[in-house]
Formats: sequence, structure tokens, C-alpha cells
Amino acid sequence: MLEKTAHRVVFANEKGGTGKSTTAVHVAVALSYLGAKVAAIDLDPRQRTMDRYMENRAATAERKGVDLPSPECHVFRGRSDSALLIAMERLGKDADFLIIDNPGRDDPLARVAAENADTLVTPMNDSFVDFDLIGQVDPETFKVKKLSFFAEMIWQARLKRSRATLKEGRPEMDWVVVRNRTGHVEARNKVRIESALDELSKRVGFRVAQGMSERVIFRELFPSGLTLLDKGNLGELGTSHLIARQELRGLVKSLKLPKFTAKKRNTTPANTKGI
Repeated sequence: MLEKTAHRVVFANEKGGTGKSTTAVHVAVALSYLGAKVAAIDLDPRQRTMDRYMENRAATAERKGVDLPSPECHVFRGRSDSALLIAMERLGKDADFLIIDNPGRDDPLARVAAENADTLVTPMNDSFVDFDLIGQVDPETFKVKKLSFFAEMIWQARLKRSRATLKEGRPEMDWVVVRNRTGHVEARNKVRIESALDELSKRVGFRVAQGMSERVIFRELFPSGLTLLDKGNLGELGTSHLIARQELRGLVKSLKLPKFTAKKRNTTPANTKGI
């Protein structure tokens, strides 16, 4: 295992449509606004959602002549575990945080990134379709029957990290399951999901955090690369958008990321690069 530098925050979910990339982008930008130097890796060279978001952000900053604090984003195009670990090490040397956006599917490199996370963030919609990623429930009692393949993988990775912690002084992996889009969930179903998450969290050791509600503005912001934190460039915001901003700030706080000594950050987004 290569020596760790920046704190690695990996956004991982093998299902699409959970708001994973949107959450990763907003957390990365939030940390940049706090003064952190943030590097990012987009591990999906086909869709490049995070990378495209940063391209749009760079274009907006240039067009408007404004400062938009941003991570330096890279697309990983390698194919080997060792190449990814080297890239993570290299990009982390001069950063406070390294954000990695995994593809929304089972992928060998995504497993490597997840296994080497310091903070692993798994966004999920509040439905048993998404809950199935981490655990299977009884159809009548909604009690957890067994862990899913993904949860088993993370459980094993955390056990391995615990051994490394004793030998090398590395921090324990903090796994955070983020509940997105809770506002559209029927009350009885919401209670059942809360109960299942609470039961499973005690078995495998993840924390549960409140994410961001379903809002049209997240889809509308993508072409400009703006986020809810770019208030000077968003025009007049309604109450719904102000609440969404508070949700984002609450999420960043709930991740309990380590304090950092700010390094010189990018004041405007650099052109994204492939690695």
C-alpha cells in the first residue's frame, strides 16, 4: 500500500440515479470554498459526469470573468490497480482532500478506490430498490436478512484497514450512507427504511447522514457548472433553494472530515486533464 497524503473521500454506489456525482461535485466545491485545496478523480471515462461538470464550471468562470473555487479534476483512463493507486498518491501529495467519483456500476477499479477510502460516501435514494445495494430485507417484516455483495466488500475492506491501522497508524475507514431525495418518500416507507438502515448500520458499522432533497435546480445547474454555493452568480434564490443550500452545508458537516491546513488552492478551475 502506497503512503497516504490527502484525505481520500470516495463516492461509491453501484446503482445509478442516486445523486452520487451531484453530491460529489457539491462536496468538492464546498471544501474549495472553505479554503481547502481539492483534487478530484472521475473514474468513469465514458460518462465523465464530474469532469463535464468541472469543464462547464471552467467555461462559466472564463465567460463571466469570476472566481469559482473548484477542485482540479482529472479523468482516470488507466486500467490497472497499481496505476490508480499511483495516481491517487500523486494527486494527493499537494492537496488537502482527494475526491473520487466512482462509476455507478460494479467495476474493478471502483472497488480499489472504495477499499482505499478514508471516508467512503454511499448516496442512496430512500427506497428499498436502492437499499438492496447494501442489504436484503424480508418482504413481510422488512428486517434485514443478509448483507449485499457491496456491503460485504466494504466490510472486508474495513477489516483490512483495521489491521493496517494497528500496524501503520492509518485512520479507520469511515463509511457514511447518505440518504438523498427523502422528501418524496411515503411516510410509512420512510420509517421502514430508517429502521432497516439503523439495524444494518449496527451490524456493519456505517453512519447515516441526511443528504439533499430532490430539486430541479440540481439538473439546471449542470450546463453552467454552478453549485448552490455560488450565490453571487445564481441570481435571486427562492426559499426552496436556500433550504437546499442548508442541506448541503449540513451534509458537509455530517461527513466529519478532518481539519486541514489550507494549501494554496485553485482560484479558478484548471483545464481538466486525463490521467
